[in-house]
Order: sequence, then structure tokens, then C-alpha cells
Amino acid sequence: MKRVAVFCGSNNGILPIYREGAVELGKEIAKRGITLVYGGGNVGIMGAVADSVLESGGHVVGVIPQMLVEQEKAHPHLTELIVVSSMHERKRKMADLADAFIALPGGPGTLDEFFEAFTWSQMGIHRKPCGILNIGQYYDQLLSFFNHMNEQQFLRNEHRSFEFTDNDPISLLDSMNEYVQLQKGRV
Repeated sequence: MKRVAVFCGSNNGILPIYREGAVELGKEIAKRGITLVYGGGNVGIMGAVADSVLESGGHVVGVIPQMLVEQEKAHPHLTELIVVSSMHERKRKMADLADAFIALPGGPGTLDEFFEAFTWSQMGIHRKPCGILNIGQYYDQLLSFFNHMNEQQFLRNEHRSFEFTDNDPISLLDSMNEYVQLQKGRV
């Protein structure tokens, strides 16, 4: 994996562990020489993961819609900032740039971005792994619902093969990287 897109909240959430987990992920991304692709903001855990990568000597590409730049939410110190016209264009650009996707705690926007990437994998638009960093068991109910979808035959077993979940960023990145290497071997 050379680039990973991270979807996450523009708030910190109620528990300090969410921000701490974002910082830990950022450090590990930089340590591995992976470029972070993310929403370009400087607030919440979105800003924390970007700052962590930058402070650890890594590269960060932000993709942000013009309307958020105008609200002064763009991170001022990124390796590269790509300004797009819409949220739809942002998601497409991030998908094009990334080799993998990770969701950190966040709200509806985070889920929208993650589910679009996951759906594109399911449809065969790409074969990139989609990971959930389940910091503080934030996504336990969603993961339970994935199991329910599977049991009710709305989510096939083979589509779960590119969905990765862990509460440890090192293990999550290891699993996702193995998947990417396997996919390269099949080409």
C-alpha cells in the first residue's frame, strides 16, 4: 500500500481515546512510508490524524471541497491540498488516489464515504480493502449489523473478504497490506 484514504470525524467525539487512536494510526502510516489521503480539514480527529502523519515526517494529501476552504477549515500545512468543487468529486478523487480505505470514528459523512468505497468494492469498481479501526468499540453496533445483513443474505460472504476490522492500527494495516499484496499477485 502506498496511499491510504482515511475517513473520520471533523469533531473529537466524547472520548479522548478517539483522538488518541487517530494519532496512533497517523504515526504508523508515516512509519510505513504510506501517504495519507484524507478530507483536508484541520479540525477534529481528521486534523489529528493529519497532524500526526506530518509530525512523524510523513506525506499528507488533503482533498477538500471549495465550500469548506471558504469556511477556513482547510489544513494549512499539508504536503498537497487538492480543492474540488463538490463532496461527490471529493469522494471520487480520494478513491482514485488511494490503495485502501480506513474509517475512524465519525458521523454520517464518515459513513457515507466509507460505504461508497465499500459498495464500489462490492460492485467490482475496485478491489481495494476497506478497513474499520474500531477505536473504543465505536463501530460494534455497525459490525453487528454487517453480520445481520450477511445472515439475511443482503451481504455475501465474498464481499466481506475485503472488509477488515481491528482495534489496533498496526494489525489493521498489516491485514490490509496482505490483501493488497495478494491482489497484486492475481493481476
